[in-house]
Amino acid sequence: MFQHMFMTMHKQLDGIMRQYPTASEQERQQFELQLSELKKASDCFIELWLNFEEKLSQFQQKKANDGGNAVSVAAASAQQGSDVAADESQHEAAAHAPGFESMTCSAADLYIPDDIAGDVSKGQGYYKLFMFPQAATIFHDVLAQAPECNLARLYLGMSLMHTRSWNEAQRQFQLLIVLSDFPKWLALGYNALGCIQAIHMNLAQAEKLFKKAYEVYPGFADSLSNLKSCQETPKQLSLYFGSTELCCM
Repeated sequence: MFQHMFMTMHKQLDGIMRQYPTASEQERQQFELQLSELKKASDCFIELWLNFEEKLSQFQQKKANDGGNAVSVAAASAQQGSDVAADESQHEAAAHAPGFESMTCSAADLYIPDDIAGDVSKGQGYYKLFMFPQAATIFHDVLAQAPECNLARLYLGMSLMHTRSWNEAQRQFQLLIVLSDFPKWLALGYNALGCIQAIHMNLAQAEKLFKKAYEVYPGFADSLSNLKSCQETPKQLSLYFGSTELCCM
């Protein structure tokens, strides 16, 4: 059903694109009305899809949490108190082992209040559909309710990068690198700040930020690509914000 509907919409749009260049003024006005209706239909489908994604995501999260709780209860009933104490001791030792902090998110980075989880999911949906202004609006509203949500701040900053709102994006990433403990997110923040400096042709500062991004998370390749671009072709910069990293999350 949906495939047939989209095929019809594509066919109608193809017809408009073919006829528009040679159309009269009156015909163009009619085409504009048709384009407006097509846009409304497209927006409606996107909204329905995002709502479905949000519901599916919430159910999968609940299912995972319920499963985790069941396992925890079963494990607790099967072990003696001394075993539980030993497990806690091992966990604490692992938390202080070399490299542990560099590979994991802190509780603050992972924290998403229940009342904004749906909006975060919807904003991620818009982002993955490359609808960056809409994503930025949602994540801005999320942070107004929960300024401690680092994930929302990361997405807001990256959405603003795509809309070329450099000053506001810079402010969000400056806050992120202060508030976050997660090396990968710190690297994304330093890299984005480096891109902004490079765009303003502050290449020396940009290089420092790209190097910092690599230092905190060597696995993030975009920072080295950007550093190389600044050093070798400063007049024709090719910059990578790191947005593909978010599309994979």
